[in-house]
Amino acid sequence: MDELDSAIIRHLQEDARQSNRDIARKLGIAPSTCLERTRLLRQRGVIRGYHAEIDLRSLNRGVQAIVAVQVRPLSRTVVQRFERLVSELPEVLSVYTMAGSDDFLVHVTAQDIDHLHAFLLDRFTSRREIVGFRTSIIYQHLRKPVLEPLPEEE
Repeated sequence: MDELDSAIIRHLQEDARQSNRDIARKLGIAPSTCLERTRLLRQRGVIRGYHAEIDLRSLNRGVQAIVAVQVRPLSRTVVQRFERLVSELPEVLSVYTMAGSDDFLVHVTAQDIDHLHAFLLDRFTSRREIVGFRTSIIYQHLRKPVLEPLPEEE
């Protein structure tokens, strides 16, 4: 990654819908150079996709929570099955497999607190591998829209 690659990524993070020609103009490079650099960034897996940011409230998902989950027995089969089954639930936005006292953090959404409570009772208390979970309601989610590369250590 050089400065040009970083600049292309920065512009795509700001607005992935802008044209290749617009990015090239902003960076003062030929559109063909910008297109080739972007293609190589995708090929190398640096750019993994382009996504629309959706307002959760517009999809009737006004409540968000993080659910910290502990499962037992802690085996590859149990972990993989839990990851797969939970990630398929429509209320689940993301699943993080963790080290430490919690085995998973599960980011969930629901219409309201009552639906969140019902979801947890229906989907988490009935699972035999779950030995405990704690729920933290999210009041506000701030996201950094543009990530810069961290400096390399010398």
